[in-house]
Amino acid sequence: MKRFLLVVVSLWLATCAAWAAESWSAPSTQIDAVYPQVEALYLDLHRNPELSYHEEKTAAKIADELRKLGYEVTTGVGGTGVVGIFKNGSGPVVMLRAELDALPVLEKTGLAYASHVTTHDDRGVEVPVMHACGHDLHMAIGVGTAALLVQNKDRWRGTFIFVGQPAEERIGGAKAMIRDGLFTRFPKPDFAFAVHDSNGLAAGQVSFTPGFSASNSDSVNVTVYGVGGHGAAPQETVDPIVIAARTIVSWQTIVSREINPQDPAVITVGSIHGGTKNNIIPDEVVMQLTVRSYKDEVRKQLLAAIERVADGESAAGGAPKKPLIEIVDGTRSVYNDPQTTNRIAERLKQVMGDSNVVPGQPFMASDDFSEYRSGGIPSVMLELGAVNPETYAEAKKSGKALPGPHSPYFAPDREPSLKTGMEVEMAAILELMHKN
Repeated sequence: MKRFLLVVVSLWLATCAAWAAESWSAPSTQIDAVYPQVEALYLDLHRNPELSYHEEKTAAKIADELRKLGYEVTTGVGGTGVVGIFKNGSGPVVMLRAELDALPVLEKTGLAYASHVTTHDDRGVEVPVMHACGHDLHMAIGVGTAALLVQNKDRWRGTFIFVGQPAEERIGGAKAMIRDGLFTRFPKPDFAFAVHDSNGLAAGQVSFTPGFSASNSDSVNVTVYGVGGHGAAPQETVDPIVIAARTIVSWQTIVSREINPQDPAVITVGSIHGGTKNNIIPDEVVMQLTVRSYKDEVRKQLLAAIERVADGESAAGGAPKKPLIEIVDGTRSVYNDPQTTNRIAERLKQVMGDSNVVPGQPFMASDDFSEYRSGGIPSVMLELGAVNPETYAEAKKSGKALPGPHSPYFAPDREPSLKTGMEVEMAAILELMHKN
């Protein structure tokens, strides 16, 4: 009898293990089946990019795809944002974010499906437009995942929310959607998830970074004032260019002398504008800064020090008034919930193999996916390899730099990137929403 019971228990455990293993992954045959539609969507999106806050046609395409799959779709959230909901019984609420917008970049990839779009930006200036950051890839992968979840609804329980977010490139879209009721008009997520393509990994690979992954980002404009006059008679003026120069140099000591060396921080002056002619001292100079950090307290310290130093240098230079400090936009750091990140990584290793799931490194770029954790929601963003494996191996060997996001030459290796992206998203979401 004991032997019989042991056999029964062993068979039951083996069956459960087999069922669990099957339930965590999306079969490659299913991915292959949806791939033609996913690829067609990707090519269409790549050919027809739209700038931040102007993603009307892009949003309409995503909404239409989700409606065809049976999702409850709401458009116009936070501007052009799209929210698609698929309810499948009681269980966790998992949100997947994909970005809708493109960049004012002239595409130079030479691809047959390259963008030739031009438009007028918010200043009225004609600019080229390109999906140079892979948002078209993210959208197509997300729609493919949305389709696979419908096909595999017997394997999961809960509510899946697809969020097509506007204006990630201007780090305003996530805040706009949250202000417009993303977490109140719709089910509040238990988890938020996203992927982002990378030139730092071969297609077929994915990386995970528990904890801080991307930085706080603040764009700061500083205007220092002077008293203009003739360049040959500087004694009759207060030169704001000299004040600006001293201010820039002094700012560099904030990171080196005021911030704990173990806390990453960056202050970069990316633009300085003042004057019109060689022999004219202007009335004012405008500087544009990007400020990066991980910790909220470091972020506050940097911004306060930038203002303090600017005030001091202006006073020292005899400026007629204090400088104007404007924080024009900003977003929080991306913090991947460690427990959820490691949980997903372990599942991905089982699905993809250990060699294809690698630890990542934090970097000082930013992404407003970070805003979704502001409601106490555990969030995870993974980096998805997008470089042809042979090209990647050759570059690693030679030390050659590969075009990455925001480059006019950036072109993800289409098929493996799309297929791996769906595999990653399905494995992660099913891990978070499994039936038992």
